[in-house]
Amino acid sequence: MASVTLEGISKEFPGGFRAVKDLDLEIRDGEFLVMVGPSGCGKSTTLRLLAGLEQVSEGTIRIGDRVVNDLHPKDRDVAMVFQDYALYPHMTVAGNIGFPLRLARRSKSEIAERVSQTAALLDLTDQLRKKPGQLSGGQRQRVAMGRAIIRTPQVFLLDEPLSNLDAKLRVQMRAEITALQRRVGVTTFYVTHDQTEAMTMADRVAVINGGVLQQVAAPQVLFDKPDNLFVAAFIGSPSMALLEGRLERSGDGLAVEIGRSIRLSAPARLLAERPALSAFVGREVVIGLRPKDLHDVALEPGYPADRCMRVPVSIVEALGDERMVYFAVEAKRVIPDQVLVADGVVTGGAGAIVAARFPARSTAAVGEAIEVGVDVEQAHFFDPATGRSIRD
Repeated sequence: MASVTLEGISKEFPGGFRAVKDLDLEIRDGEFLVMVGPSGCGKSTTLRLLAGLEQVSEGTIRIGDRVVNDLHPKDRDVAMVFQDYALYPHMTVAGNIGFPLRLARRSKSEIAERVSQTAALLDLTDQLRKKPGQLSGGQRQRVAMGRAIIRTPQVFLLDEPLSNLDAKLRVQMRAEITALQRRVGVTTFYVTHDQTEAMTMADRVAVINGGVLQQVAAPQVLFDKPDNLFVAAFIGSPSMALLEGRLERSGDGLAVEIGRSIRLSAPARLLAERPALSAFVGREVVIGLRPKDLHDVALEPGYPADRCMRVPVSIVEALGDERMVYFAVEAKRVIPDQVLVADGVVTGGAGAIVAARFPARSTAAVGEAIEVGVDVEQAHFFDPATGRSIRD
């Protein structure tokens, strides 16, 4: 096993397009790090640079203590699992798993023993004589994993390995891959566009957009403390509502104004906990509200009236153990720029639909006006000029 270090990595393609821009990232020894971002953001290019399938334009890649920029892919001691599995259809499962050892000219007895061990690890022992066409999508993915594991590489590279599976199987395979990585303990770099995969599988998540690394942190930290508007909007399902607003003084505390008609009180301790907010009193801010921090006041008698807003319900989704309630707010929504949110470029859209996560017993109905309580102390605030979080 080994750590992986990317220092000042950039990739420019012919024509001048820079897919990755001055990227610094460390993947710790034995860590499961997931890089997530929208299509075309540079995540797969980063993985291909690490694998040696693309050459870096600038910067240094280290695996352990070795600089590998000029090494051929086969000499980097990495194993890659592709989106389409890349199995040989004419070979059996045993043949596919053992193929890297055949290339390395290992003995037949060693290959047979290690194939057997790897198949047992992946619950494929009963499938060894079958061909890929006889397997389910999940089984084919396990075979592809087995072919990578059997090499005992220093680093696993996984490029959207679950994107071809149906939703139920993706959930199962997420758990299986995570458990497998924990057992094997190999440093793993996994790229996906699915933030749910990233949040449920990773030790740490690297969020990238427009080729620029936005934030690297543990999943819960990304959710609780996003560094900027892009991370705030991208992480979480449903997304955080980002609304144009304003901060004003109100006694010893603050008043949070959203749009023209909503004014919410915040206790004095909010300023004590987030002193950076004091510089924004009397100024425009972007206010972020997560669904979990909005409450159905009808279910919580006594909720403070100065932290409530009356809003019309647009959509209700009954999900069994909870209800997602969407309501309209007379405020401009903020849309992070899709290229470089780090530069603070944001655009406003007229009107906003906000999502709230209510208990299943909520009776909120489409067309009704309801009272929604806001946990103001959990709200997020961003500088509209830079897109950065106003936190400490």
